[in-house]
Amino acid sequence: MMKLEGLATFVAVAEAGSISEAARRLRLSKSVVSERLAELERGLGTSLLHRTTRKLSLTEDGAAFHERAARIVREVEEAAADLAERRGDLVGPLRIAAPVTFGRMHLGPALYPFLARHPAIELTLELDDRRVDAAAEGYDAVIRHGPVVDSRLMAWRLAPSRRVLVAAPSYLERHGTPASLDALAGHRGIFYTNRGVADWRFPGAAGAEIVRAGVALRVNNGDMMRDAAIAGLGIALLPLFIVGAAIEAGALRVIDAGAEAEPEFIVMAHPEGRRPSAKLRTLADFLRARFGAPPYWENGATPPPSP
Repeated sequence: MMKLEGLATFVAVAEAGSISEAARRLRLSKSVVSERLAELERGLGTSLLHRTTRKLSLTEDGAAFHERAARIVREVEEAAADLAERRGDLVGPLRIAAPVTFGRMHLGPALYPFLARHPAIELTLELDDRRVDAAAEGYDAVIRHGPVVDSRLMAWRLAPSRRVLVAAPSYLERHGTPASLDALAGHRGIFYTNRGVADWRFPGAAGAEIVRAGVALRVNNGDMMRDAAIAGLGIALLPLFIVGAAIEAGALRVIDAGAEAEPEFIVMAHPEGRRPSAKLRTLADFLRARFGAPPYWENGATPPPSP
């Protein structure tokens, strides 16, 4: 008889892309994961995975089987969660990805009281500045800053996010303070590589106005962008949740170049077609209340005390 644990293990391996990563997510040994896969393949009478020393991939039968196996595993998990929710409990695993800087500065401090209030939730939080594929990589949801371009995701807004141009007083003393977008183009910029382009974009009457400054630094982390700006390397366009404290301390100054960046949002996005669990809905509501509207970081405040 086919075992559910074998199906769940196969789905985890297919989504993780390796046995070792699936074992880590399942909190099992690699040998147990391999044994479950072998037992499932024996029961089905076919190979589900191509195994080489370099990579693991689905066979044609594996790809066909994965779609239904993943649906069965999700439905069983949702059924168990429904029973728990009927008792008023929030229990079981929850896997979320979030950007490194926002996760460290704001999401973590918000999650700790939430988890203390709901100790039966088993949260896995993975901080990564890349655009993770929530559906393919097995996340219940991802926290993102900015637009969600993946049509397979449904996004809930958690908080607005305002971005500002900032530079250190020492940089502005050496190079002057730009008062227009044309003047801004003559400066050196610190750019976020995960947005794909080394420029700044501002909404205008005729569409986006694009400013291309000289490149002082390209980097894929907001903490380092802020620190590079404080060090006087150049001008950065950063959200207030990263630079608010540095502005309050006088380490950075806001630059008014005659235009404001397009407003953005902190969002929680979950795969389309999956009914979001009560755990996820409750977490989203908790984070909205915790961050506030406008969010506390745009008022120069620290995170609110735990309820």
